Amino acid sequence: TSATGGAFAAIKVDGSVVTWGYPIYGGDSSSVDNQLMGVNAIFANYYAFAAIKADGSVVTWGVSSNGGDSSSVVNQLTNVQSISSTERAFAAIKADGSVVTWGVSTYGGDSSSVTDQLTNVQSISATERAFAAIKTDGSVVTWGVSSYGGDSSSVTDQLTEVQSISATERAFVAIKTDGSVVTWGVSSYGGNSSAIDLLTGIQSVYATERAFAAIKTDGSVVTWGDSSYGEDSHSVAD
Repeated sequence: TSATGGAFAAIKVDGSVVTWGYPIYGGDSSSVDNQLMGVNAIFANYYAFAAIKADGSVVTWGVSSNGGDSSSVVNQLTNVQSISSTERAFAAIKADGSVVTWGVSTYGGDSSSVTDQLTNVQSISATERAFAAIKTDGSVVTWGVSSYGGDSSSVTDQLTEVQSISATERAFVAIKTDGSVVTWGVSSYGGNSSAIDLLTGIQSVYATERAFAAIKTDGSVVTWGDSSYGEDSHSVAD
């Protein structure tokens, strides 16, 4: 089962889909019910759903302008393997490592500025209004609103050998193969970790809306970002 901000979508064992909840948020899939067969996976942003079928095609529904209408890119949505989302846009990774985006342009729905860089992509993460794609060579490509992490130019030279990326609402953190991390985006949302001396040997990172918590290889935890959103773990540090 997947969920938007007001509806659920469930895949049945026969590959059909059942939806319920607020109709405009995807709770009513009647307009595409005849297409929702052989569904393997369903993804969602806040306002719309995107289902990947067994043949690699994609079916979307929900608020049209927020990703529920993918007709402008339907011919490109073939051999799709996975889909990521910001609040109002989707980004699909195809089998050849290329990426197709749709939805609100200011939420990452327009990736035309980096199209030539979006090759050999293996995974995509997202803040509320920006995407970050990891390529097979460990480099990273970002697009969307700059203040939400869409501009990583200040740390481009550091974004090498990246193995995973996590995100708050307005910042990204990338974990490199050596256990170090690179952050960018709004500082108060975790985009600046320069003052943290213990960010080495990191194996995974989790996020709230405005703070990160990193698990180290020794089992300890390091936090940063906004104190009122989980940054301050001093009371439980021991």
